[in-house]
Amino acid sequence: MTHFPPPRFRRAAPPPSAAGDGLSRLNKRMAELGLCSRREADDWIAQGWVRVNGRPAEMGVKVGPGDRIEVDPRARGQQAQQVTILLNKPVGYVSGQAEDGHQPAVTLITPANHWREDPSRIRFAPQQLRGLAPAGRLDIDSVGLLVLTQDGRVARTLIGEDGTTEKEYLVRVQYGDVAENVQAAFPHGQLARLRHGLSLDGRPLKPARVDWQNPEQLRFVLTEGRKRQIRRMCEQVGLRVVGLKRIRMGGVVLGNLPAGQWRYLGPDERF
Repeated sequence: MTHFPPPRFRRAAPPPSAAGDGLSRLNKRMAELGLCSRREADDWIAQGWVRVNGRPAEMGVKVGPGDRIEVDPRARGQQAQQVTILLNKPVGYVSGQAEDGHQPAVTLITPANHWREDPSRIRFAPQQLRGLAPAGRLDIDSVGLLVLTQDGRVARTLIGEDGTTEKEYLVRVQYGDVAENVQAAFPHGQLARLRHGLSLDGRPLKPARVDWQNPEQLRFVLTEGRKRQIRRMCEQVGLRVVGLKRIRMGGVVLGNLPAGQWRYLGPDERF
């Protein structure tokens, strides 16, 4: 039988907004409240670490706006041990599962590749690789900031359906046969289309910030991440991407992290 500590030691989730009058699954509600991911919620419920209105929650239970959700401190302790890792992904690695003979980026997360100037004091441990997954992909031929995390809250922030986190990229392009001073040859009206007006897979894209960094390189700031989005956007206006690097996700920047190396997300860093 699971024993809960006295209520004064528990952390209670705030009630949902009154805007959601209907019932929803407990794991979904916990994710919406920013407590954890749905998968974590299911794990916590299975371990008896979640109560609804003072009673142990059952898997699949639905809750309403007036229901009180409480989480056992042991769940918080487990969550505090989860890590988020920032990798400067090089060309030739896939973000997720191995495919077409190419290694997944997570294989680079080794003690030998840990950036020596990492300001965090976290020590590497093999259990940090358990459940470590990319939160937002980079194509095999793209480089730069790749976030890998064990924390479902981080994943939801970066790739959740309702996420608005900015992702910033530097994109080197060509326009037809023009490889130098592309800015001068590229029609200004097409730049406006990149910012707003394109669609992918039959759905309009959200507005983006797109500006010239130099005559051969564009800076994109997006709040969504469709498959090969920037490359496909550029194709629609006659540009060919010859280099793509992600340099920022939310408030976290790639900085001086060398290619192929990684560091931990610092305690004061926020996406």
